[in-house]
Amino acid sequence: MKPGLQIGARASFSRVIRPEEVVPRLFPDARVMDDMPEVLSSAYMIGLFEWACVEQLAPFYEDGECSLGTAFDLTHCAPTPPGLTVTVDTEVQSIDGNFIWFKVRGHDGHDLIGEGRHLRGLIGKERFEKRVAAKRPGEGA
Repeated sequence: MKPGLQIGARASFSRVIRPEEVVPRLFPDARVMDDMPEVLSSAYMIGLFEWACVEQLAPFYEDGECSLGTAFDLTHCAPTPPGLTVTVDTEVQSIDGNFIWFKVRGHDGHDLIGEGRHLRGLIGKERFEKRVAAKRPGEGA
């Protein structure tokens, strides 16, 4: 990681929620979810919170480096229908070697929709891809 990321650093990231990001469309083959409310799914909310953290962290990546989410301690506390803009505020809470904890909060213009903490680990992409390739059928041991 390049120098410069500081504990307490804050950022904000916004995105409009799309119709395909609602609970009934999370897994198209999960028929049991067809009648669920058409609101932002928790899985997409978590992904949006991850995205916001990556946006804050990415300027500090070294060449060949990226990060992956490794821990999530989040609460999804209000529904968000498609078409609303969710703004995610991130704050670096701690940096321990290759691991960065973020405080995250999301708001849809009406309510706080979720909050908590998220941990990202810095990785070397090439080394990581070799590990993944070893797990692919027909490629690994």
